[in-house]
Amino acid sequence: MRPVRALPPRLLAGPWAAVAAPAAVAWAVTVMLARDMGNGPGTMGLALLPFLGLWMIMMAAMMLPSVAPVAVLWTRLITGAPAGSGRLARMGGFLAGYLLAWAAVGAVAFAALAGTGRLLTASPTAAKWLGVAIFAAAGIYQLTPWKDWCLRRCRSPIGALMYYLGFKGRSRDLRVGLHHGATCAGCCWGLMIVLIAVGVMNVAVMAALAVVIFAEKLWRRGRPFGRAVGVLLIATGVLAIWFPWLLPGLHAAPMPAM
Repeated sequence: MRPVRALPPRLLAGPWAAVAAPAAVAWAVTVMLARDMGNGPGTMGLALLPFLGLWMIMMAAMMLPSVAPVAVLWTRLITGAPAGSGRLARMGGFLAGYLLAWAAVGAVAFAALAGTGRLLTASPTAAKWLGVAIFAAAGIYQLTPWKDWCLRRCRSPIGALMYYLGFKGRSRDLRVGLHHGATCAGCCWGLMIVLIAVGVMNVAVMAALAVVIFAEKLWRRGRPFGRAVGVLLIATGVLAIWFPWLLPGLHAAPMPAM
């Protein structure tokens, strides 16, 4: 394997822009869609494919800022790739694989949201207790060794990225992105299920979760911060027993199917 060569700042500006620009656009589109669609329960009447399109935009907005350092690091580790458009194309492959991993999570989220929408219609009381359980599960997961294991690999991915330098073929960047996206999903799924309880288009909660994810991965005190967030989530779940307005995604009137 060839040694890793540091790239001058002018060559890193392109990779950083390749991550920051789509994240900014995704946030703008998400806010616009939330303004038009509102924040209904369940899948908001969306079929699977439209929902996955919406989910991918949301994930680009929420996750790309925190994955930017890893994506840029991967660009630095690429040896033999031409500068300029060649590196940006490989960055695009990495990000495509990363978001593809989150698309698989979106399919699971669609099934879960469809189920909660039906539960809300059948038994609002059961839906409230489901919301309590969601917050409790999200908070407890923040405190588990499994969360620690995934977060360590998100915070210090250099070992995995060095391993993937040995991969060959045109799909190498896509596979690296898929692998890191799967690790990231393992780290963040507990936070993402909160959207089931508060509504999938709750922009304020989305922004808060994006900040939590960013801090967990990039702040030097990210791990204890994540644990504090876990305690806060558990407390929110307990409070939701008496204050169901904390669960806007599980007590609003169902929307008709589109």
